[in-house]
Amino acid sequence: MTNKLIFFFVTLFGIGKFSKIPGSISSLVTTLLLFFLFHTVNISPDIVLFCIVIIFFFSLYIVSIYIKKLDNKDPKEIVIDEFIGQSIPICLYEIAHRDSKETGEVLTFYFIMFILFRIFDITKPYPVSYYDKNFKNSFGVIMDDVCAGLYVVAVMVLYMVFNS
Repeated sequence: MTNKLIFFFVTLFGIGKFSKIPGSISSLVTTLLLFFLFHTVNISPDIVLFCIVIIFFFSLYIVSIYIKKLDNKDPKEIVIDEFIGQSIPICLYEIAHRDSKETGEVLTFYFIMFILFRIFDITKPYPVSYYDKNFKNSFGVIMDDVCAGLYVVAVMVLYMVFNS
């Protein structure tokens, strides 16, 4: 795989090179893309989740190639991890709510999931911080965002349990 393709993959087509808040921008782009895929194109969330799992494993390999010669093993331009982490709660939300939903309700939940993911990704509560601090490789780069996404899932499940 060429260096240019690796760069475009790990930076989510260059979004990671934005000088300000590339993680938040990539999370927002991911949220908007998934809304489009689920609610305009009507792609099954099962298919998208399967693709996210493939991207996760592929990312472990590609990010390791990208950071191999870098001193900083978690450079801010790598945002494929934000794509993966933000996708987890949105895909699981769509799988859990297969029946038709009001667009306003969906947009509200997507917004909440976006904000929660950014909070957990930035503040890094345990075990997000554990992966961030203890694994200076592609696994650490990606797993802290996976954990942040799973925290969002936990919060959303608790909200839905207590509001039913």
